[in-house]
Amino acid sequence: MLTAAQKTRVTLVIMGFLMIATSLWTRLLWIQVLHPNHWISIARRQHLQVLELPPVRGAVLDRHRRPLAVSIRLTSVFADPRHVKNPEGVAQRLAPVLGRPAAELRGLLSQKDHGFVWLARRIPNQAAQRIRQMRLLGVDLVMEPQRVYPQGYLASHPVGFAGLDSQGLEGLELTYDRLLKGEAGWRWLSRDARRRPVGAWEAPMAAPRDGLDLVLTLDTTIQFIAEEALDRAYRQHHAKGASIVVMDPRTGEILALANRPTFDPNRFSQAPPDVWRNRAVTDTFEPGSVFKIVTAAVALTKGAVRLDEKFFCENGAYPVGGHVLHDHQPHGWLTFREVITHSSNIGTVKVAMRLGPDSIYQGIQAFGFGVPTGVGLPGEMGGVTKPPSQWSRPSITAIPIGQEVTVTAVQLAQGISVVANGGLLMRPWIVREILQPSSAVVQGMKPQVVRRVIPSEIARQLREILAGVIEEGTGKMAQVPGYRAAGKTGTAQKVEPSGVYSHSRFVASFIGFVPVENPLLTIVVILDEPHPLYFGGVVAAPVFREVATEALAYLQQGNGIRTARNGSY
Repeated sequence: MLTAAQKTRVTLVIMGFLMIATSLWTRLLWIQVLHPNHWISIARRQHLQVLELPPVRGAVLDRHRRPLAVSIRLTSVFADPRHVKNPEGVAQRLAPVLGRPAAELRGLLSQKDHGFVWLARRIPNQAAQRIRQMRLLGVDLVMEPQRVYPQGYLASHPVGFAGLDSQGLEGLELTYDRLLKGEAGWRWLSRDARRRPVGAWEAPMAAPRDGLDLVLTLDTTIQFIAEEALDRAYRQHHAKGASIVVMDPRTGEILALANRPTFDPNRFSQAPPDVWRNRAVTDTFEPGSVFKIVTAAVALTKGAVRLDEKFFCENGAYPVGGHVLHDHQPHGWLTFREVITHSSNIGTVKVAMRLGPDSIYQGIQAFGFGVPTGVGLPGEMGGVTKPPSQWSRPSITAIPIGQEVTVTAVQLAQGISVVANGGLLMRPWIVREILQPSSAVVQGMKPQVVRRVIPSEIARQLREILAGVIEEGTGKMAQVPGYRAAGKTGTAQKVEPSGVYSHSRFVASFIGFVPVENPLLTIVVILDEPHPLYFGGVVAAPVFREVATEALAYLQQGNGIRTARNGSY
């Protein structure tokens, strides 16, 4: 028999066990039923590691699906410093394989408060295999895409480039970054009891979605032709910079666009940032005599002049607007056609004074100057055009001949195309299609007519006038063998910091189209500060001739065009 004291002790022991069991069951219920996700997540963090799966950036292709930018997969090395037991030893083993100083790697591996550090990005396959064989605790490998530009310098300004983390930084890579980059995915990486990666992957949380592809209007063959010709002129004439735009005047498609100086997007960091900018859309300048096309178009459209009407060009010197206006060579009486053919400043200004500021300004706006074209390239400027309320007394003698206004090369291509295509302002464009990685078309672009600027008959008359510029005027060096071409020369004085026009710094230009009867190509050539020769008809016109000759020969062979004399691109 138990005594009363013994019974009390037994009761207390049993009650204690019951309390402990109740507490354990309550805790177990709390862990397994009420809050299981909390402990599951802790277990996952101990045995699994979340790793981002980068998507493959979409390709950039020319109009014939030739690659301009693609992504390839390479191996990168990362570490979890918390699980690297011997940073010094690991660093010594990795240094010769990665080609990095051991001290630098040791510093990365010693960051115990970090769960993830990159040791090397996109290493050769042979190096990746050596590291894989080392089986280093806390060190692992992952596949990453790398951006490659197989054409090198070709089309580097319009295409642009992407950085190390697949982020678009310039050109179309920047403009269409959201579509090109895709969306990252995630995977769990299993680790053993000592937290070492064991290489076993569970099902992905989310698979990466690769980026979309861009198909451009550019033709890499015409691009090559344009860049070669521009580069020779840039070097031969010691220019500060240069740009060329080749466009289909009927559709507004940009077939080639290039600048000098240039860079290789595969090594963009080796070029100064100033070289990255796309001068054809970002740099504005006074156009000079090429702007006389606008004045001529307005005058003919409004019936203010006749083609055979004569103007006295004051033998080269005309006191007007408080200063003396000069021609590059003296002329007496010239017909209106000859005023444009021989690029007479005096004759053009006399026509402009007959029109008045309002009509001239309306014509400038109608041709698309003063606003960005919307070509889709980053950094595009709209230039400067002053409304008549802001004109000074000499403005009527300056603006009609391309002074006191600024334009871009792409704007000039859009403007001269109005004459080439029969009077329509076409929006320039450079992205033709957006594709799924499977090549299914997501979005297809089409030519866009902004407005009619001049009647088709006036455009026809202007084409003949501009053909005369090349056949008997200032643009003879732009003659294209086997074809009639049309265009206009320009030699614009740059403005000095003091506000006066320079007598030593010029912008030389030529804008034109070919063939006259059925224009297939609009070509704009700009050279910034060429020397010692600086006239547009001497330094820019030959580039037009060379590009037009070779591009038409290429098109004649059936590369995207039925014939070079008639047909559609």
